[in-house]
Amino acid sequence: MSTDTRKLCFVVMGFGKKTDFETGRTLDLDATYEAIVEPSARALDLRCIRADEIMHSGIIDTAMYEMLLRADLVIADISTGNINAVYELGVRHALRPNSTIIMMESDGSLHFDLNHVATFKYEHMGKDIGSREAARAQRELTTLIEAVLVADRPDSPVYTYLPALQQPKLSEAEFAELVDEAEAAQEQLSGFLEAGEAAGRADQYEAAATAFSKAAEMKPDDPYILQQLALWTYKSALPSQLDALITGLRLIEPLRPDRSNDPETLGIAGAMRKRLWLLTKDRVQLDTAIRYYGRGFEVRRDYYNGENLATCYDFRADEQMDPAEAQFDRMSARKVRQSLIEILSGIRSSVSFDQRSDRRWILATLANCSYGLGEETVGAEFEAAFYGEKPANWERETYLSGKIAAKNAAARLRR
Repeated sequence: MSTDTRKLCFVVMGFGKKTDFETGRTLDLDATYEAIVEPSARALDLRCIRADEIMHSGIIDTAMYEMLLRADLVIADISTGNINAVYELGVRHALRPNSTIIMMESDGSLHFDLNHVATFKYEHMGKDIGSREAARAQRELTTLIEAVLVADRPDSPVYTYLPALQQPKLSEAEFAELVDEAEAAQEQLSGFLEAGEAAGRADQYEAAATAFSKAAEMKPDDPYILQQLALWTYKSALPSQLDALITGLRLIEPLRPDRSNDPETLGIAGAMRKRLWLLTKDRVQLDTAIRYYGRGFEVRRDYYNGENLATCYDFRADEQMDPAEAQFDRMSARKVRQSLIEILSGIRSSVSFDQRSDRRWILATLANCSYGLGEETVGAEFEAAFYGEKPANWERETYLSGKIAAKNAAARLRR
């Protein structure tokens, strides 16, 4: 049994990068936890457990309910409309009259009957959180936690409107052991995710795939883990490039890319289809890549999908037998690039641009689109800025392959 006597903070939120399907934005919930939630709790000497999704394995749901009842504090982040998080928040409100904090990214939307409930807001910049915003949010959340832990009045709508309701009680038996197990599971999963992300940044694709494979054993249905497993599997090119691409498509299939509106799923599935076309020249693969990238761009205005959509239009234009169809594809590519420059120029001119973790990709896309439109000088300026961000080797290789395709497209337009 654990001898840790600190108060328990149970954090209800997902792991990794999750898509808010209403806005189409991808939020890095690990960044939220690591930069805001965990340091705020630890500043007040709270034992912080983030294990809600691990507890949906089908065999330890009772443990999740016990956590929601017994935790001294519950922090629920409902930024991406995660149904598990919202459900668990409702369970907590039914079980405890107070000591619950709701968090949400500032551009998200509250659903159900939560609009009247006080909510702590923070801001993501791209997929990540800027250092100034992290410091502000951490400071203010620490103050809020301190106040909530000593407040007597209910913060649960259930106990607010049913003041005579009696809170259920639970014995101490086995609860300490449960907390230890949940903490260990959280640390193991986080370790796999961190190892996979670090290996990917270091261009160690096989190691990244291995780490995410281990994470998938713990959470086999998690979209972020499946996306990353497919990504690093196909990039590993093992045992061969073709085999890796086929395996990657099989791994991402549970996320249903044919029906998905998730820009991450569509972007990764589109990349594999595009590479299959480059390898086999099977036109079906190219048409499928265009369909995936097109939905990711048109529905979510995602710039990664948009850049690759333009590139694939150019590829298909070269394959068209009908001159009118070829002209249509080339003009479609041009319009996508013009839209991307307009969208990304607005982002780049914002005061928060320097705080964005994805700024190197924004600069890379601006360079690519400028080259694709024949604007060599502007493209070179954005390219220099991209290299100034010190991208990883695989990021440089990805950029260079896109640059070659974009410059070739511009050359064809000039002919």
